[in-house]
Amino acid sequence: MKAPGAVLLVACYELGHQPLAVAWPAAFLERRGYAPAVMDVSVEPFDAEKVRRARLVAISVPMHTALRLGVVVAERVRAVNPACHIAFYGLYATLNADHLLKACADSVIGGETESALVDLVRELERRDAERGEGAGASAPVVPARARALPLPVLEKLEFPVPSRSKLPSLKKYAHLERHGALELVGYVEASRGCKHLCRHCPIPPVYGGRFFVVPVEVLLADVRQQVAAGATHITFGDPDFLNGPRHALAVAGALHAEFAELTFDVTAKIEHLLRHADRLAELARLGCAFIVTAAESLSDTVLAHLAKGHTRADIVAALRAVRAARIALRPTWVPFTPWTTLDDYRELLDFVDAEALIDAIDPVQYSIRLLVPPGSLLLESPALRPFLGGLVQDAFYHRWTHPDGRMERLAGAVAALVAEAADRREDAGLTFGRIRRLADELAGAPPRELVALPAGRERPPRLTEPWFC
Repeated sequence: MKAPGAVLLVACYELGHQPLAVAWPAAFLERRGYAPAVMDVSVEPFDAEKVRRARLVAISVPMHTALRLGVVVAERVRAVNPACHIAFYGLYATLNADHLLKACADSVIGGETESALVDLVRELERRDAERGEGAGASAPVVPARARALPLPVLEKLEFPVPSRSKLPSLKKYAHLERHGALELVGYVEASRGCKHLCRHCPIPPVYGGRFFVVPVEVLLADVRQQVAAGATHITFGDPDFLNGPRHALAVAGALHAEFAELTFDVTAKIEHLLRHADRLAELARLGCAFIVTAAESLSDTVLAHLAKGHTRADIVAALRAVRAARIALRPTWVPFTPWTTLDDYRELLDFVDAEALIDAIDPVQYSIRLLVPPGSLLLESPALRPFLGGLVQDAFYHRWTHPDGRMERLAGAVAALVAEAADRREDAGLTFGRIRRLADELAGAPPRELVALPAGRERPPRLTEPWFC
């Protein structure tokens, strides 16, 4: 297993970022003397030669989109190299372990996966040795579908610096759009997991309210190598950067001390933005260009069903606090839930307009439909049961139906409109206006005139990859 390429780590999609979920396992394996190959099918072709050399192919599935792509990759891997062991690891591997093991996986690992991946490689080596097989043997290293970790691994790890040298260039990934120009973006994590239990989030079923911090010195070393590769901005991929506020400020301070011109963005809950409002100005001084926050809805009913921990009034207050600190706020939404009314949807659009947030929100956000994956805490909610359908196993979600047929029609129409507008690279302001016209027409309200925003306007900074799941 220590032959170059005997282990192949595959990324399928990681929000348009250079895949940290491959860079970190590669570093853990290299620290133990292995020489893994890597492949990111989101930006480079499927490499059949790499697959043929592999004894273990480990597919990273940190999100729903990655999982759907990963299953297709696994089928291609099995066709090219029937003897290799296929493992899925990451957040969505745990949630869908039963189906994956029946369909295409030999192993499934979730939670803090890196040490468990190393253990899997060692186990495969041991089984090879017991059979007297070498690294090039053609027989399966482990009988198909023979190993799973049904429970996520939740242990503090000794983090090495992520190994990025074999990954595609930062130029192939999402850029920062700022002042009409594009800049290279690095991607790090200061913490993993989350201490909150939002019902619709895929993290609580796996982490159960726990989170783990990454040492400042490891993070800084990772930033250094990405700055050397051309990054002028860093995205913190933490589910919530302010889960550990002292650690977060220490990380931001160390970053600014070494790279004074480097900017960054973070994700943080509405309630944390309010609780730590007095720290926002410091974050801005240290280089925070924008904050992503999962506002989800303006309906207090919907927010309560999702156990978000904030209200509509809190969203307004957080927007004021972040703007006062001279940081751009980029709220994300789940506009289509079983409890969202057509009036709620139209009110959301009015709010975005009134608060001058049109350029701060990627149009795809107006099309997001509540995703209920296997293991979701929402499945325990009596409020969802009247609308819940069966599990679509191959698509990895539970169906649900809105009680108002107009909302189902609107969801389909908005999704199609947004996709078409993205293909044409339509101005976000015009797309927003067309979405609002759709909602008005369904409500029987007079459609409003489409007004294009000034073409040369100054937009808040954003990443060029708008997807979030």
